[in-house]
Amino acid sequence: MSEANGRKFDRTNWPIAAAMIQYPGTLPDGRSTQDQSAEEWSATLADVADAGFTELDPTDGWLRIADLEPSRLAEFMGVVASHGLTIPAISTARKNLIDPALGEAHVAYGHRVLDTAAKVGASAVSFGFFGPLNDAQKKALWFWTVQGERNPTDPDTWALAVSRLRDLGRHASDLGLEISLEMYEDTLIGTADGAVRLVTDVDLPNVKINADIGNLIRLHRPVEPWQAMMEKIAPFAGFWHVKNYTRIEDETTGAVMTAPAPLEFGTINYRTAIRMALAHGFRSPFLVEHYGGDGLSISATNRDYLRRILPRPETTA
Repeated sequence: MSEANGRKFDRTNWPIAAAMIQYPGTLPDGRSTQDQSAEEWSATLADVADAGFTELDPTDGWLRIADLEPSRLAEFMGVVASHGLTIPAISTARKNLIDPALGEAHVAYGHRVLDTAAKVGASAVSFGFFGPLNDAQKKALWFWTVQGERNPTDPDTWALAVSRLRDLGRHASDLGLEISLEMYEDTLIGTADGAVRLVTDVDLPNVKINADIGNLIRLHRPVEPWQAMMEKIAPFAGFWHVKNYTRIEDETTGAVMTAPAPLEFGTINYRTAIRMALAHGFRSPFLVEHYGGDGLSISATNRDYLRRILPRPETTA
């Protein structure tokens, strides 16, 4: 059993949120989800509730709740509550904090997300250094099989990342929130060593690593074994995006092939990975994700798997 903000978590009540990556931010008629009615939001969240979720992460690729007017935010939260849902954490996606053109705007947006997270009762926000998909990635069946943008690795870029994360981290601390940095290929936190180095340099106890090693295991290139990555990042694990992939490596040709898989059937052994994090005091929310097929239903299967492997409730004689 783990404890967060005085609340004890076990497999019966650990916050496990549905991701909204299955739902686009732009509708077929060209409208933005920002402009949808409460009834339209409700129709989408009905899917989440029908899949058995009691938590969701709005995931700003679907809806930027930090950019809703106060009355609209209240309207949205009314819809959330009407479906028996809560928001334990919020993820930002493709809002690179060190983007040369948009980085400052993304940081300002990040501060709005933190303020909004506090208002809606979330405990954590995930940030990253990865940008929008390029045209070739959008056309591919699996976008991670096509090269995306790469972060610069010069000392000035590193120092900028540390500075901006400290700024966000201090704001988050004032609000009683955790920041979690999403691991993603070819970014400053695209390896376990890079992620550990960055959070160590930021040196704030509420700035942690989003150990989304699924983002790395799926790559069609050599990657560090997941066990080795978890050994390094487990002491720093925070709000955690979990998903899995099958990975086949042909040692004779060097070919690598991957495909999405339910959490319990993929290459990463999450029973072991989560126990590694728990041993270091992990007590943050999970976000369950899946690409391909009925991603929401498979995410629900992933949630049920987590419920089976998380710590049992304490019992007293």
